[in-house]
Amino acid sequence: MNADYNKRLMNSPSSTLARKEIPISSPLPSKDKCSNRFIPDRSSPNWNGKFNLLQSQESRNKNNAMFSDVNSQASKENQIYSNVIANEVLGTRLEQSTSRETRTLKDNSCNLFEYQSPAKKRLIDDTSKMIANYALSPLGSDSQNLLCSATKPPRKIPKAPYKVLDAPDLQDDFYLNLVDWSPQNLLSVGLGTCVYLWSANNGQVTKLCDFQSEGDSVTSVSWTEKGNHIAVGTQRGYIHIWDVTVSRLITLLDGHSARVGTLAWNNDLLYSGSRDKSIFQHDLRTPCSITRKLRAHKQEVCGLKWSPDRQYLASGGNDNKLFIWNLSAETPIQTYADHEAAVKAIAWSPHQHGLLASGGGTADRCIRFRNVLTGQSINYIDTGSQVCNLAWSKHTNELVSTHGYSKNHIVIWKYPSLSKVAELSGHTYRVLYLSVSPEGESIVTGAGDETLRFWNVFCKPKTSKESKSLLNPFPCAR
Repeated sequence: MNADYNKRLMNSPSSTLARKEIPISSPLPSKDKCSNRFIPDRSSPNWNGKFNLLQSQESRNKNNAMFSDVNSQASKENQIYSNVIANEVLGTRLEQSTSRETRTLKDNSCNLFEYQSPAKKRLIDDTSKMIANYALSPLGSDSQNLLCSATKPPRKIPKAPYKVLDAPDLQDDFYLNLVDWSPQNLLSVGLGTCVYLWSANNGQVTKLCDFQSEGDSVTSVSWTEKGNHIAVGTQRGYIHIWDVTVSRLITLLDGHSARVGTLAWNNDLLYSGSRDKSIFQHDLRTPCSITRKLRAHKQEVCGLKWSPDRQYLASGGNDNKLFIWNLSAETPIQTYADHEAAVKAIAWSPHQHGLLASGGGTADRCIRFRNVLTGQSINYIDTGSQVCNLAWSKHTNELVSTHGYSKNHIVIWKYPSLSKVAELSGHTYRVLYLSVSPEGESIVTGAGDETLRFWNVFCKPKTSKESKSLLNPFPCAR
């Protein structure tokens, strides 16, 4: 009776239990939930990230970015490890580190002729197997040779400066250029109202000029290509040309209505950039020195650099603009407006024709690379700090940058990978001044902490070995 009553109750149309539908479903698994399956990830060549559990997309992107920043030395070690695994597991016989593509080509290649008898070859193989049976190492001879092969160690850059000089009254002003190293190994520094010369050969310090009596101060210095003349820009808009061999003032140039913050030589032509937004071309061979006026910037001009072939002039200003000029046009032939702060740091590559690097101020923090021959932007990198100066190595494809807010450090970059070679710290204020030594190995940096620091950052040039041929009986003759 009870069973029949329950059956009629469930089939009754007035029953609340019959009208109520209870969905039966299992919750879908979350996409972000980590799986517990052990699935090796073979998409990355880095062995450190191959055997990880499946992760969310955000974590995967973060790990990929981290693994993509592995330096070249770690990549070489991973390649050696891959070759050792190939030797022991797959039976390949690699005795030097080669890529997977090269290994495939070698495995598929075959010689048409063998200059060795099969019996002798079989004897050598049997001897190798006999020696391997009594070896103490679990690895084969090929893997042992691979691990013992010489690898090029990474270049070590000293983290500390090899010399520190006091520079009292060195101004903490982003728009000035107060340090320059001459081809004659003389370092010129503008300190307040004076210009001092420091000889890197003997360490002698000489005061070149003093503008205290004139009520003026130094805002920029620049050496000629020969290194016997120096141009000194001042706060009142004057340019003094000095002959350092006799410590004598040659000429005084005027025309600017505000301070001259940057100078650039091109043989007998001197270009000056000022706070009055103009760039003047001075020809020291003519009575009227100002032979050309370039007006395109809307604010102070703080950077001027000539290309190595002396055909293009790059100018940067506080209006966040970068202009490219030639020797004849009164207007810039190219304009770049992708920086978001003042452009003071400008450097032309001596290794690639037309390659220009420029850096922006605090609001920008980027180093951008361009090909001025095509007018195209190549690449850029966000340094995370104000870019104050840029300079290329004379011997290798490397770049050094100095920074202000907020890290106040020096970075050496490898081009075109834009990987960091080294980071140098020591200055407590913005590293506003930079110059490269004439031999191209050392740099000097200046900051508002009133110090000049000398660093060994670039490698020496490779010297060609003199041949010992009989056709050259006097290899050491001068």
